[in-house]
Amino acid sequence: MKTHRQRLQRAHFAFMRALIQGLDARASWDRYLRLEGESADMRNVRRTIGWMRDAFAAAARRERRPGTARLILLDPERFASSPKLPTLEDFAREQGLEDFSHAEQIEAYEAAHPGAGPSDGVGQGVASSRRARVVQRQLEALRWLEDLTAEDPRPDDPVSAWLNPLLAGRLERSGLRTLRELVEHVNQSGARWWVRVPGIGAHKAARVAEWLQANEQALGLRVGRHALRKRSQLAFDELHAAVQPAMELRPLEKLMLPPSLDGSRGAFRCAPSIEGKSPESNDVEAVLEWLHSRGASSGLEISSMPPVLSATQRSYRKEAERLLLWATLERGKPLSSLTADDVGAYADFLVSPPAAWCGPRHHQRWSPMWRPFEGALSPSARRQALVILRSLFSHLVHRGYLTCSPFATHALPVIPPVAVQSDQADPMQWDHLDRQLGLQSDEEAVRRLRRALRWIRATGLRIGEVVSLRCEDLIPPRVEETADAETAWLLEVKDAAGMTRRLPIAAAHVRELEEELARHGLEPHVDAQSNRGIAVLARFAAGVPRPPPWSASGLHKAMKRFLLQAAQGLDEAQAAQVRRLNTHDLRRVARRATPGSAAA
Repeated sequence: MKTHRQRLQRAHFAFMRALIQGLDARASWDRYLRLEGESADMRNVRRTIGWMRDAFAAAARRERRPGTARLILLDPERFASSPKLPTLEDFAREQGLEDFSHAEQIEAYEAAHPGAGPSDGVGQGVASSRRARVVQRQLEALRWLEDLTAEDPRPDDPVSAWLNPLLAGRLERSGLRTLRELVEHVNQSGARWWVRVPGIGAHKAARVAEWLQANEQALGLRVGRHALRKRSQLAFDELHAAVQPAMELRPLEKLMLPPSLDGSRGAFRCAPSIEGKSPESNDVEAVLEWLHSRGASSGLEISSMPPVLSATQRSYRKEAERLLLWATLERGKPLSSLTADDVGAYADFLVSPPAAWCGPRHHQRWSPMWRPFEGALSPSARRQALVILRSLFSHLVHRGYLTCSPFATHALPVIPPVAVQSDQADPMQWDHLDRQLGLQSDEEAVRRLRRALRWIRATGLRIGEVVSLRCEDLIPPRVEETADAETAWLLEVKDAAGMTRRLPIAAAHVRELEEELARHGLEPHVDAQSNRGIAVLARFAAGVPRPPPWSASGLHKAMKRFLLQAAQGLDEAQAAQVRRLNTHDLRRVARRATPGSAAA
C-alpha cells in the first residue's frame, strides 16, 4: 500500500516530466498536484517548480552525479527561444548561390550565421534539435532518479544535501548547517526568519518553507503555523501555541510545575487552620494575585495571564518570574520554601546569569527564543529587583499565604552615588528638536511624535503614562473661564498606586489634538462622548473609526530614530548630547520650566 509520501513523489515526477516535454504548467499542475479546492496560483506553481528542481538536483548530488544535477536545473525552453535558421538550400536560393559548389555554399552560410555549424547547419532547426536533446537527457535523468530507492531526509542531514547549492551555502554561512537547525530557526523567528540570513529574500524563503512542509512527516520536524504567516495576520491564540507549557525556561503563563514544586506544599505555607488564610493554592496563583493587587483598576483576571499589563505590573512580573524560575530550575524548591540563604544565593545569581538564561529583549513572550534576562544586571537593577521581591513576600505574609519572608533579614546592597551628567537636556535643545520636526513632512506619524514630545515636556509624564492618556482624561476650563481661549485645561492622571492627580495642559495642545481628530473624520471636540476611549497619542489612519493607541515601545523607538536624524549637521559635542537625550531629560526640562506642575 503506497504511503502519502510515495504518492506525492510520483506526482512530482509526473509533473516535472510534463513540464520538460513542454506541456502547459497550469494544466500540468491541475492534473498532477492540485489539491481539492485549491486554485493553480501561478506564483505557487513557480515556487513549487523551483524547489522540486532543487530537490531532484540535490538527490543527484548525493549520488555523486554533479552533471545530472546541472542537467536537471536546465530550462529546455531557453534553447527554443533562439531564432530559427534557414536551411542551406533556402539560404543558397535566397542568395543566388544555386550554381555554386556545396563547399562554397557552406562557406557563405557560415559567414552569414557564425557558430551555426558547417556540417549539420543545413538549417533543420538547430535550436530545436538542442532542445530535443536536452529534453531527452532530462527525461532519462528523471527515470534514473525515480528508479532510485526513495531516501527520506533526516533531521541531521546537511542543508546542502537537499537544497539548492547557492541557497544552502547562504544558510550554512549563517550557522544553519542541518535541517534540524533550519526548522528550529524558522520556528523561533517566525515568518520573517530569513531577515537575518544574508542573500535570502521572501521568495527564496517561501521555497524553503514549502519544502520543509512537504517533508514534515519524513523529518519528524514540524514548521509551526506562526512561521507560515505574517505576524499581523496571526491571532493571539496562534502565537500562544508556538511554545507548549513545560518545566523549562518559560514565561510565567507557560511554566508547568509538578506538585512538588508548585508551592501547594511549601515549607513556609500558612497552616489551613489559620483564620483568613489566603485562598490561593500554589505559588503561581499567589504571584498573579499580587500583580492584580498592584493594578486593581486594570481589570486583571486572576485565572489567566492577560496579554496587556501596565509598565509597573510588567516590571513586577519580570522579577517574580525570574525568582520563580531560579527557585524551581536551579534550586529545586518552590517559591514558598525559599530561605534567607536562598535569597543570598539569588542575589549572587543576578550578578552574572548563565548564557542559557539570557537573550535579546526584542524576543516576545510567545517566542521560543524568549529568555528571562538580557545579561548581567547593574548594581541599581539588582537592588531594584530585591526591593520588588521583598514587597512580593511581604504581601504574601500579610495576605496569609506565607508564615514569614526570607527577604526580611536580607540587607539591600548599597549603591554608590553616581555623578550627575552635565550634558542633560536644556530648553534650547528641545526647541531645536521641535523646529526639526516642523521641517519634516506633514505625515500623521510626524505629527504624532511632535504631539508626544510636547505633551511630555508640558506635563513631565513618563512614556507609559502619556501613551495611556485618553480623551476623557481631559477636563475643560470652567464656564466662567472659557472667554479666554488660552485658559489651560486639566489633565487627570492615575499613578501605579491608583492615586489621581490633575495637571495643567495648555489649550494650544488640546486644539492640536482636536484638529487631528477632525482631520480623520472624528468629532472635533476632545470631550465629546464619541471620543471616549481614544488615546491622545492614537495612531490615526484614514477609514479607521477607532484608532489604536501608540505603544510605549513604539514611541521610544520613534523618538530614538528622530534624535539620530536631528543630530546630523550639528558639531560633534552638540550631536553627542542630542543623541543621548531621552524622555527623562525632557521631563527634567518640564519640571524646571513649570515648577510644581506635577504636584497633586
